Amino acid sequence: MNNTSSGSQSSSLHPPPVFWRDARLPYVELRKISDARQVCYAPHSHVEWSVGAVTSGKSTFCYRASTYAIRAGDLVMMNPDWVHACNPVENQPWAYLMLYVDAQWLAGLRYQIGVLGTPSWVDIETAVISTPDLYAHYCDMAACLLDQQRSISEKHTALTGFLTTLMLALAHETRASRPQPPEGLRAAAAYLEVNAAVDVSLDTLCQLTGYSAGHLIRAFKQHYGLTPHAYLVNRRVQLGQRALKQGESIADSALLAGFNDQPHFQRTFKRLVAATPNQYRWPLSKHQE
Repeated sequence: MNNTSSGSQSSSLHPPPVFWRDARLPYVELRKISDARQVCYAPHSHVEWSVGAVTSGKSTFCYRASTYAIRAGDLVMMNPDWVHACNPVENQPWAYLMLYVDAQWLAGLRYQIGVLGTPSWVDIETAVISTPDLYAHYCDMAACLLDQQRSISEKHTALTGFLTTLMLALAHETRASRPQPPEGLRAAAAYLEVNAAVDVSLDTLCQLTGYSAGHLIRAFKQHYGLTPHAYLVNRRVQLGQRALKQGESIADSALLAGFNDQPHFQRTFKRLVAATPNQYRWPLSKHQE
């Protein structure tokens, strides 16, 4: 068990983010921010489904085309690949916890408890919940994950218990539907996914889709929430996160993610993840197989 904390890497004035993950629970990761006044995100998305709790203060949550004023006691939820950003209000202090859950694993859990008819992912429409019991349950679950004295079975029980309660509470909501982009845009997105670690020119995407540059940028952003370039950068940061979680060095992670140099990777990573690669690389608890 590696109990190295990122807390020693920053002053007490602005505590650094704390990440928790454990190889024995590979489908979940937790992030804790104690003072998010300086935490600003560029619009981005995650491959995981995410649920967060605002533990103090208030913030602005931009999610797709909507904006929500959120405050302590609120839970926020984000579907995989849905663009969002959550940022401070006028330098006011706020803090939060964020849980990232593998979507396929969660789909299986939703199927097991009877919420879904098949173990395939279905988006969740609800973005914000203000329910004291669910908020308290979330905080208890997060405290268990962060507690290095708790066993892995206790952590698994706390995690599945909370998610089961939350999914049952959302069982009767209207399911979100994703508009299917035109074939050309799907081809462009797929090309960017496969070639994220290499340079992809706008001309290449225009030739692939038959769109003009201006039309492609506008249409792509309308359907995916990001321009083609921002989509590529977002995917590269995700590749960098994966490499760091697998134990790669920062320099090697930068190369694997398609960045030409480490400083560029570090700047971009911090802009989208609101943490440095080094802070992300050393979680509070990282079980070694």
